[in-house]
Amino acid sequence: MTSRAATPPDSETTVPLVNYLVLGDTPHLIAQECQTCQARYFGRRSGCACCGGDTFTEVPVATEGTVTAYSIVEVAAPGVEVPFVSAVVDCAGTTVRANLVDVAPDPVHVRLGMPVRLTTYPLGVDGYGVQAIGFGFVPAKVGK
Repeated sequence: MTSRAATPPDSETTVPLVNYLVLGDTPHLIAQECQTCQARYFGRRSGCACCGGDTFTEVPVATEGTVTAYSIVEVAAPGVEVPFVSAVVDCAGTTVRANLVDVAPDPVHVRLGMPVRLTTYPLGVDGYGVQAIGFGFVPAKVGK
């Protein structure tokens, strides 16, 4: 077995945790949309689970949405801080699964139909100083 030394990344200092998260001035998610039936998926797809189509287009996903389901997670893998809120968010018809952040993990502060908006946050830094960025949703200010 041959050992290869890790190659440092280029000049980027931050990288998204997932390839469908676009960083920058206006962070957003990108979905793969089936050109036949308009079903949307995150990550690379070879075929549509709804219609079997095999042609996809990248489309931006709305950055605001509403909570359609949630769970307050009390038990997780070692090293994962609990409790936290895992949610399903409807972003203008695109279903996004993500954690709710900056909100107390209890039913008093989280509710179905709650308006939320996309946010990004640092997850950690590697040995080269590159910071991984994750995403979640925060409660949206109504009327903004």
